Amino acid sequence: MLQRLYFELRYLFQDTPWDSGETPPEVHEYLEEHPPGHAIDLGCGPGTNVITLAQGGWEAVGIDISRTAIAIAHRRARRAQVDARFVRGDAARVLEYEAIQGPFDLALDIGCLHALSESARPQYAGQISGLLKPEGTYLLYSFLNVSAPNTGRWPRETEIKGLFAGEFDLQGLDHGHFRERPSAWFTFRRAA
Repeated sequence: MLQRLYFELRYLFQDTPWDSGETPPEVHEYLEEHPPGHAIDLGCGPGTNVITLAQGGWEAVGIDISRTAIAIAHRRARRAQVDARFVRGDAARVLEYEAIQGPFDLALDIGCLHALSESARPQYAGQISGLLKPEGTYLLYSFLNVSAPNTGRWPRETEIKGLFAGEFDLQGLDHGHFRERPSAWFTFRRAA
């Protein structure tokens, strides 16, 4: 409830420093290397990446907890004249929504997992497997906690790897920083 209110107010007052309005180069690179398919953007915000996917020929849907973000996404998609769908809902319970029709070739998560509480992350990770086709890709960007002991709200790299062990193979890991915060892009492939 508080998380929903937090994001609603941030979008309502246009205080969203995480939203650059541009699709990251890592996503563009993925799209250049893979044929269009069926994709979902988890925590899609105002729809930037869903629109990019749709413009590239992907059948794309986005889900976000913020009603305001989804309204912005609908407006942006109409302006871009693309066929993209958006659902207002909790990405940690994405399989509960009839409007989300998988399975997907690609699940994109740019900051959704790291915004969840530590206790909500295992349920969320379980949902990802249910969303994807066998050998589907989960492309994840997350801030990382590199402190010792674990004092931050961001997940550790080992936690993320552990959440997806067994169901997924780690295909790529690219470390970086955003505004001096440690972060990484993870590319997971669902087992066949």
